[in-house]
Order: sequence, then structure tokens, then C-alpha cells
Amino acid sequence: MTKEERMDKARALHKQGCNCCQSVVMAYADKLPIEAKDAMNVAAPFGRGLAGTREVCGCVSGMAMVCGLTGHTADVRPLIEKFREAEGDIVCGRLLAMGKKPCGEMVADAAGLLAGVIE
Repeated sequence: MTKEERMDKARALHKQGCNCCQSVVMAYADKLPIEAKDAMNVAAPFGRGLAGTREVCGCVSGMAMVCGLTGHTADVRPLIEKFREAEGDIVCGRLLAMGKKPCGEMVADAAGLLAGVIE
């Protein structure tokens, strides 16, 4: 899949009701060493800033999960910094307060950042 296809998939998943973390993780389900349903379940509590607390953005958690599951743990910190630079923060509540982008676009951005590491 191309970077753009991953981004479109993440955006579509979010539009269909997946939370931010699930949308990012499931955009890479074909690359994960676990079943898609298990990936969806593991990612579920990390949406809305970790169980709705509006703390760490689900997009960031999703990128970390995909990296961890695919053996790219050394890439997590650089991805977080790229996300922070692109979006303005990594905390859900602050991102929402800034209103810079809708969540559906941030999940697409996160999926795009991952493409540089995973693909």
C-alpha cells in the first residue's frame, strides 16, 4: 500500500467510528503480527487521549503500537517529535483546543508518518 492509501484508510476508519488510535493501528493491520480483531481491541482504550482522559493523543499511541508490534521501537521518539512539529502538540486536549485540524486529518497524518518507517 502507498503512503496515501494508508492515510486514506486511517481517515476512512475514523469516519466509520474507530477512535484515533484504532484508526492508525488498523491502517497497518496487514503489517502486524497479530490478528486484526486483536489489534482493534488492544487499541480501543487508547482513544480520546487514553480512555477519554484527553492526555496523550490516540494517534501518537497508535504510532507507538505499530512500531512496537513491527520491531521499530527505536523509531517511536522521532515519530512523536515529527507529529508534535506537524500538529503543534501530542496531548489530545490541547490539540482539540487549538482546533488546528480535525481528528480525522491527524489520524491520516500519523499514518503517513508511519509509512516512512514501516513501508
